[in-house]
Amino acid sequence: MNGFFKVPVPVNEPILGYAPGTAARAELKAALAEARSKELDIPMYIGAEEVRSGKTMDLRPPHDHKHKLGHFHVSDASHVSMAIDAALAAKPKWEALAWEQRAAIFLRAAELIAGPYRAKLNAATMLGQSKSAFQAEIDSACEIIDFLRFNVYFMSQIYQEQPQSAKGIWNRIEYRPLEGFVYALTPFNFTAIAGNLPSSAAMMGNVVVWKPSNTQVYSANVLMEVFKMAGVPDGVINLIYPSGPVAADVIFKHPDFAGIHFTGSTGVFQDIWKTIGNNIHRFKTYPRIVGETGGKDFIVMHKSALVQESVVAIVRGAFEYQGQKCSAASRVYVPDNLWPEVKKGMVDTMKTFKMGPTEDFSNFINAVIDEKSFDKLASYIDSAKADSRCEIIAGGNYDKSSGWFIEPTVIVTSDPKYTTMCEELFGPVLTVYVYPADEFEKTLDLVNETSEYALTGSIISQDRYAIELATWKLRNAAGNFYINDKPTGAVVGQQPFGGARGSGTNDKAGAMINLLRWVSLRTIKETFVPPTDYRYEFMSES
Repeated sequence: MNGFFKVPVPVNEPILGYAPGTAARAELKAALAEARSKELDIPMYIGAEEVRSGKTMDLRPPHDHKHKLGHFHVSDASHVSMAIDAALAAKPKWEALAWEQRAAIFLRAAELIAGPYRAKLNAATMLGQSKSAFQAEIDSACEIIDFLRFNVYFMSQIYQEQPQSAKGIWNRIEYRPLEGFVYALTPFNFTAIAGNLPSSAAMMGNVVVWKPSNTQVYSANVLMEVFKMAGVPDGVINLIYPSGPVAADVIFKHPDFAGIHFTGSTGVFQDIWKTIGNNIHRFKTYPRIVGETGGKDFIVMHKSALVQESVVAIVRGAFEYQGQKCSAASRVYVPDNLWPEVKKGMVDTMKTFKMGPTEDFSNFINAVIDEKSFDKLASYIDSAKADSRCEIIAGGNYDKSSGWFIEPTVIVTSDPKYTTMCEELFGPVLTVYVYPADEFEKTLDLVNETSEYALTGSIISQDRYAIELATWKLRNAAGNFYINDKPTGAVVGQQPFGGARGSGTNDKAGAMINLLRWVSLRTIKETFVPPTDYRYEFMSES
């Protein structure tokens, strides 16, 4: 087959509202009931095999930890090696497959999620990761669909980018997959990220070893089912569940390790980078290191900000999905002229929050992901209660009897460098610092200097001079910057996502630049009529 193929122009997947009485709501409720009615035995997927180690770990809803959804089979070092071998065995045929065939596979995956798998994948995310119906919909339906469709489009644009050719020659660029295998290490908080990290690398002709977070295995299993149904060949994406150290000990010593696609904590990413550096002599090629890590994301209100819009941006930005987004607002700077109104608005709004299981669609707040996170957050809240620099104006309670429930909590501190203004908590705990309204520029400097991270942030203001000043002074403080909005909710194809400093390599998931990291370019020059004499004109004597 010959042709310069054009892929479908992507558009963002419409978000379903799941309003009462709709077919979508009924279908999702049925999928939740179906998932709760049985226990799954989830294997590893290595090459063509479903592998079971016999050593299992239970999967339970964070909001209902007495209920068992199933278990998965824990991987050891031998399974990591098996996955690498399976990936490398699949590599020759996969990288030789025409690009439009790879495109068709992942476009089909998008359509499967948009259609027959939508409710199943959303239900798995709601149960396994304690996401509300809306938070699941924008993640495990819309965002992963958008990643797949837009990445196929970006891939076609990359392949079309070719060099100029002078008279008598033809220059072309070949976008080769990396030489070796890619390791995808994915987080619990977004099913879409868990699906995008392995699929974006695979789309460009790479083979992948995929390790999800243990607390996301339940929905990862559904994603793997979708990939297989879409036609991803055996061995192209291998799904395993080792501990991080066990995987690292095998992968980062393997000569064919070619790159890592990572989302997770800053500390883990820095350890990985260090390990790769220490083992650099072992690898056939310099590995690609792509990572999106933590955030200590900010909202800065100017004295001209509108109060109600600010309150909504703060509470949505801080507490949707229990603050377990890399982009969640966790520190807010409020001018003292607006603080009384903002405080009242926040407290009154938060009194209306309902907290409970995801199966009850009236709940705005659900559980945090696991007991480790619960205990960490509870300790920060207790410390704030005991500190004279802090006042808790909303929330402050927690309960683990039936699920890992942390009440949305607002700490007001007199110390702009207090612990919870600086450290990433990854939960529904927000810290507010009230600053003198006439010290806006000084406060911008404080925002820029307080955190090691630089992921997201926003400015809320009706004063365009203040907006311009904040946009400039905070240019390195956030890779995604928002004006008069919350700092969450990046949409594929609209706001490519990623940050720098301690927040990662800023390789922007949802943009062409990310896919470019998974190819290695070869320039080919063909001369049609080669010279037959080595001498140049300047060498002639007359």
